[in-house]
Amino acid sequence: MVSGSESGAGDVGDAEQETQILRMRITRTLIDAVRASPPRAVPQALCRACVSLLPDLTGLSLSVLGQERSMNVVLFASDDVAGRLAEIQYTLGEGPCTDAVRLRAPVFAPDLTRAPDASRWPLFCVQAAKAGAEAAFSVPLTAGAKVLGTLDLYQETAGPLDDDQVRVALLVADALTLAVTALEHGASHGVLTWLEGAESDRVEIHQATGMIMVHLDVNAEEALLRLRARAFAHGTTALDVARAVIDGNLDIRDE
Repeated sequence: MVSGSESGAGDVGDAEQETQILRMRITRTLIDAVRASPPRAVPQALCRACVSLLPDLTGLSLSVLGQERSMNVVLFASDDVAGRLAEIQYTLGEGPCTDAVRLRAPVFAPDLTRAPDASRWPLFCVQAAKAGAEAAFSVPLTAGAKVLGTLDLYQETAGPLDDDQVRVALLVADALTLAVTALEHGASHGVLTWLEGAESDRVEIHQATGMIMVHLDVNAEEALLRLRARAFAHGTTALDVARAVIDGNLDIRDE
């Protein structure tokens, strides 16, 4: 006969073993996805692998933070809506992913169409609904005290993640954290060449911010706020505004 304490200990051990097996399967899936991929194909290979691991979600994206918390790079997005949601949150400075970075903890919003989620991020929720998402979930990629980025998931219909989806999402984020960390430390060996395409977005934002600083005689933070405000006021993205400034098609001084 097994006592209650022995049974409980066995249950915990079984759960931990199951988690380790799942962790290994997820890691192997990501490794196999990128093993034969040329550098520039790695982001989409990782994206396809993540989609295969979370098939019941409508879409997902992975963003990494720049040296400044206000700057991020979308490494991959499974579809246009996922990419749009990441850009909306960056532009507005609010949403599940911004809170996940600030809190260093997962933030789940199962219904963006009503309170409490709609009350937490009123601007983001309106734009998310227009983009085609009624639920959004964000898991931070944490390495010690540092947040490297976020794994962001969405559903076109409202509803919470089930326990299995939560567990897989957390483990996928852990695996991606290790991948991003490895890539970061391997930069001297050319491992980061696959990031070059994504980096161009951040470069454009920085370039436009610098131009606005000169034109308006303001600091970097104020310049970025002006860029974001212009994007929000005109229903576009910060990246679109940055490109217009760089191309000479928009003069923030006229605002």
